[in-house]
Amino acid sequence: MQRYTVRPEAGFHVLGGTQRSQAAVMVLGPGERTGGPDNRHPGSDQWLYVIGGRGHAVVGGEPVDLDPGTLLLIAADETHQVEAAGDTPLETVNIYAPPAY
Repeated sequence: MQRYTVRPEAGFHVLGGTQRSQAAVMVLGPGERTGGPDNRHPGSDQWLYVIGGRGHAVVGGEPVDLDPGTLLLIAADETHQVEAAGDTPLETVNIYAPPAY
């Protein structure tokens, strides 16, 4: 068993994982973005769960609004970009299966 406390702080931080999956926290400041048209995880699905703030994503060319409680599956090899919107940071928990980092 492994137990982690999620304490969102600026940037991207891997919390831990196993050979089969991995958890990470990502916090983007207002207007900050990550990824882009070439960003993909060829062998890993990414589940992105929004715990705070608001934002937008583009996954495989499709726009997606990100609000607290949103759970988004970014399938292996899908291009993606995530951007914080509004005046507060976008806080997410991400699960990669298998690990991407």
